[in-house]
Amino acid sequence: MTFAGLELAVGVPLLGALVVMLVPRERAAGLVGVAAGSVVLVVAGWACAEVYAAGPSAGSEGGFALVSDAPWIRVLDVDWRLGVDSLSAPLVALTAVLTWCCLVALLRRAPAGADSRGLVALVLVIEAGSIGTFVALDLVLFFVFFELVLIPMWFVIALWGDRDDAIGRRSAATRFLVTTVTGSALMLVAFLVLHHETGTFDLVALRQSGPALPVAAQTTVAVLLMLGLGAKVPMWPLHFWLPDAHGKAPTVGSVLLAGVLLKLGTYGLLRFWHQVVPDGALEAAPYLGALGVVAIVYAALACLAQTDLKRLVAYSSIGHMGFVLLAVSTMTGQGLAAANFANVAHGVITGLLFFLAGALKDRVGSTDFGRLGGAVYGRAPRLGAWVAFAALASLGLPGLAGFWGEMLSMLAAFDPHPGLSRATYLVYMAVAGLGAVLTTAYFVVAIRRVCQGVVERDALLDVEPDEWTAWTPLGVATVGLGLFPWLLLWSASAGEVVGAVSR
Repeated sequence: MTFAGLELAVGVPLLGALVVMLVPRERAAGLVGVAAGSVVLVVAGWACAEVYAAGPSAGSEGGFALVSDAPWIRVLDVDWRLGVDSLSAPLVALTAVLTWCCLVALLRRAPAGADSRGLVALVLVIEAGSIGTFVALDLVLFFVFFELVLIPMWFVIALWGDRDDAIGRRSAATRFLVTTVTGSALMLVAFLVLHHETGTFDLVALRQSGPALPVAAQTTVAVLLMLGLGAKVPMWPLHFWLPDAHGKAPTVGSVLLAGVLLKLGTYGLLRFWHQVVPDGALEAAPYLGALGVVAIVYAALACLAQTDLKRLVAYSSIGHMGFVLLAVSTMTGQGLAAANFANVAHGVITGLLFFLAGALKDRVGSTDFGRLGGAVYGRAPRLGAWVAFAALASLGLPGLAGFWGEMLSMLAAFDPHPGLSRATYLVYMAVAGLGAVLTTAYFVVAIRRVCQGVVERDALLDVEPDEWTAWTPLGVATVGLGLFPWLLLWSASAGEVVGAVSR
């Protein structure tokens, strides 16, 4: 029985959520939340340092560092097993950073209405469930953590969402919950098939025995996972819950939904498709790639038609996650590294965009382009600069993190697994390139409509100190990953990408 510290990353947020609900004053509860988030941030940094120091062979068990192992439900062959590697460590860090930024934002900018203590507690529970999903090394434990985030997010949207549309926010929250729970059911069936075929829920053992399964069994599992996890990504055409969920969610809800919860789906595909059922995944990979590129173009066209900034950012997430799915579908180490980089880049940039959309709504009362009135450069120059910066990062400006997410995904499509049709993936790459052009178009239009124009309305409150505190880590990460992409591309699985970048 061993415990190695990752329990802190899961346990501290849960304990913090309990303490927050017992603290009588909202301000004190917010400070407790920030303190808990800060501890998790330190633990996440420690986990990343351990993985980085260990190199490609991180740890002593299956490439994982900080491994915990203890009996849990012996009758079901379920153990408490946690570990972190080069695939999960960046996502643990992303979750910790975004949650900390949300908790800082809630100190002064909690949504009006219900007691903010409940919102702080729910944010901490979502953090615990998300990190637990990324570090779980037992399939049942993975499923438990995966499900842990769903009900809290329903409450975040339904209780603290759009104050002017109670029915709409509850409907959006319920659509999110029903769709993702249905996907979870398919994922659970896939896990049960794996257990029936291998006799274990242990991820380390499955990485060794899973690839030896008959291709038919692997294909069944791969398809179930594609549909089940695709509902969370969300994969087109299972995306229908996302725009309304973002449109009705409070700012911190949108930040965590886009920056963290969508990554649970793509992480699961990377973990299980690439490492457990690779031969079966090859059979389904072309279909996943096709759905990914359809999502890229569909989302770009939908964004061009939007009249609301927050919904535009929501649809843009569908397109960006399409790049991730395309990279996953290539079934190469290069594709795995590209998908994980795009995961992190999207989380950082889109999280920042939702913070900025929330700031504009706080000041104007709406994110509708007409009501925003434009000319933010003149009315609040620092806020306008932040909006332009985040939009340019999201459209893939070289030197910022978004560029590498898109470029590396298309580079992976140029050279897919030998078992896949290269001609097919060259078509996918070309369509994705068209989507990248359309992405540039809709973000340039958004910058023009929000930031430019003649000042015809009153000045807006510019960026305040607490907003600088919450947004700066995301801005630094956007620039840092853009200038130094090797920070996420050093692992063995990313060796091909490191070589391509260095050339």
